[in-house]
Amino acid sequence: MRGTRIASIEWGTLTGRRPRLAGYNARKRDDHGWEASIPLARISTADGSAGFGLSNLTSQQAELFLGSSLNDLITVEKGVDPSAFAIESPLWDLLGQRTGRPVYQILADRAGRKVTEPLRVPCYDTTLLIDDLHLSTDDEGAALIASEARFGYENGHRAFKIKVGRGARHMPLEEGNRRDIAVVRAVRAAVGPDSAILIDANNGYTLNIAKHILSETADCNIFWIEEAFHEDDELYEDLHAWVSQEGLSILIADGEGAASPHLLDYARRGIVDVVQYDIFSYGMTKWLQTAPKLDAWNVRTAPHHYGRHLGNFVSGHLASAVEQFAFVEWDELTTPGLDTSAYSVKDGYVWLPDAPGFGLKLDESLFKQAVNESGFVVNAS
Repeated sequence: MRGTRIASIEWGTLTGRRPRLAGYNARKRDDHGWEASIPLARISTADGSAGFGLSNLTSQQAELFLGSSLNDLITVEKGVDPSAFAIESPLWDLLGQRTGRPVYQILADRAGRKVTEPLRVPCYDTTLLIDDLHLSTDDEGAALIASEARFGYENGHRAFKIKVGRGARHMPLEEGNRRDIAVVRAVRAAVGPDSAILIDANNGYTLNIAKHILSETADCNIFWIEEAFHEDDELYEDLHAWVSQEGLSILIADGEGAASPHLLDYARRGIVDVVQYDIFSYGMTKWLQTAPKLDAWNVRTAPHHYGRHLGNFVSGHLASAVEQFAFVEWDELTTPGLDTSAYSVKDGYVWLPDAPGFGLKLDESLFKQAVNESGFVVNAS
């Protein structure tokens, strides 16, 4: 790739639509809505190859990459150069397109690991938000979230993340805690004993509330509790010890927010069990550097990405290079202009295509329309 140079970059925003209105989390004042913006950059080289992916690139940034040698921006050994972080996802796709290989195979070879094909990676349904605030009784609220979980089950999911923390903002504390407990119990009944249940408080609990919720749902076999409260090693030490003393198998997960470096210390010390740095804002290259450390500490990898759609597909490729990969976060959306049909969810796994790059395709006319209406094109002179 040494002589290959960037000839043009196109950028535009597609709009994804959810199957239902996405509600609240413990801290968010507004709901998440029906739609999500999907900003995409497509990079083309002088010899005619192209790759695309999520990017918040500006036209000024894009112009700086024109004429750059592809080898200076990405290599298999080093990943994406820090100077090119704004186009990391498109560069990985471009690398796969040029080599005719899926990104997961490139990453597996880089890590010295073998891939069993077709590749399947565990995933979880991340769409069970706080959608029940308009309902007056716990039974009604719990039944609504349970019906959403059942929808996910019928569409191939066998792991479900439930937003909790209603008492942090949206309901009186005790009422919110009671509703959280009712929801967890109803979802467990809806998806059966063998499905994984994860709960995410978005920092809406205190240590004592977390213990209370976990105690009251002990028979529901919760797999992990995520962002129980803001990162605090003393509180995590306490919670971790309490979980062990109670004979529970619940894991402690954190990291989707600002990618706190303290979490790696907590993980090394054994008081955080799952690290969730975002697949885009933290990045694939940094994940490739971080995951081997987590593997060595027997800590799970579970990249976050909610609201960007492409994370459903990009995250699974990382699993080929990571021993302790836990789940792909699956945020159900349909994005006109983005063809994701090569991927499927079945029996709790996302099945990845044996196709170059990330195996995604663009509808040329819809992407061009997005570029013309909301984006830009820059070309090397």
